[in-house]
Amino acid sequence: MQTFSLPATRMTKASIERIGIVVKPHQPDALKTVCAVVEWLGERGIAVVGGPEIERERIEHETGRAVEALDHDQLAASVDLMLVLGGDGTMIATARMLGDRAVPVLGVNYGALGYLAEFRVEELYTALESILEGNYRVDTRVMLAVQLMRGNEEVARTRVLNDAVINKSALARIIEIEAYLNQQYVNSFRADGLIVSTPTGSTAYNLSAGGPVIYPSMNAVVITPICPFTLSNRPIVVPDNAVIELRLKTRQEDVRLTLDGQVGFTLQVEDRVIIRKSRTSFNLIQPMNRNYFEVLRDKLRWGR
Repeated sequence: MQTFSLPATRMTKASIERIGIVVKPHQPDALKTVCAVVEWLGERGIAVVGGPEIERERIEHETGRAVEALDHDQLAASVDLMLVLGGDGTMIATARMLGDRAVPVLGVNYGALGYLAEFRVEELYTALESILEGNYRVDTRVMLAVQLMRGNEEVARTRVLNDAVINKSALARIIEIEAYLNQQYVNSFRADGLIVSTPTGSTAYNLSAGGPVIYPSMNAVVITPICPFTLSNRPIVVPDNAVIELRLKTRQEDVRLTLDGQVGFTLQVEDRVIIRKSRTSFNLIQPMNRNYFEVLRDKLRWGR
């Protein structure tokens, strides 16, 4: 039987009364799991709360148990634990949805990779049993607060778990981005774009662009140019307590800011993207019997 240990904060069974469920859209197998989980948790007196996308009526019909459906803001504020049935994309969206709330998240992989959603379906109930006993491990992941400024106007403010990316469209010319660290000029990058990544995101777009893998607990952020015009422009690793400011110097209509690969904004010349460490972290529940390098060897196919 698997064991889970070393939580950042130990919890007792009584402290978990409501569990939120987020499900990857258009995933029939995940829906079957939801129904089984609703029954399993109901037998233990724990309420299940879903987001607006959950098929509440169908679940209630198949299980005979009431399931509450709330919008995402209400869902994040009303649960003690979040169960995500999906892939890494669903986990990343959940991290942004949680906002300031330090809710631990258990990810069950229904996707392709599973860097974040590390638990397999067959491990779900063993993991839930251990969590209800207060015996599990939480890995705290850094998130970044991203602010888009146009002159003195704030266009957008949000958080990212993986990365913030400024890049051009497929047909656009090379773009120029000025980078500042704590208001000190760093460099003008002429490239297809620029990635600012957390350690969690270092194995995503950053890695594809030639950036380094950063151990998840490191207090660091990496700035990685995408196909730079000057080959000496290489990735830069900076402390995560620094304030990064990116200024678009190119006058084009097809340059975008993309957040976690899921949310995008069209940029204008002289727009400023200000990035700093978020006050809120992402609390990821992890299996005790696997370590980070085991995951890397598996997902990156090292040695194969």
